[in-house]
Amino acid sequence: MTKKNVWSVEELVSLTSEVQTGAITYRGREFGFQFCELKEKEEPKIKWLPENVKEEERAAWATEIGVERILLMIDKANKKNPDGATITSDNWNALPATLRYTITSEILQVETEAKGNFTIG
Repeated sequence: MTKKNVWSVEELVSLTSEVQTGAITYRGREFGFQFCELKEKEEPKIKWLPENVKEEERAAWATEIGVERILLMIDKANKKNPDGATITSDNWNALPATLRYTITSEILQVETEAKGNFTIG
């Protein structure tokens, strides 16, 4: 019988206090970074947009919230493990946009995998 690779609630809860690391290949070289999952109270405060807002404004708003969330995750890890910090909120905007996009995608992919492996019961 094959055992499923399934997250327990305890393991998922621990992700909000453990520093996680990631690495990507960018232009043929490795770049490492760290992040930590957020608890709900640590998530960015979202101001809701009126329904009549243009699509461009809505997309800019969503991007802003996403970037803020990623930076909170990175900053949380940096506070827990200052020696592992490579990215900070101070240098984020100076990084190449393609690198920021790749890092964001990698962090969100890790979250998607965690959610996909979580089952109750």
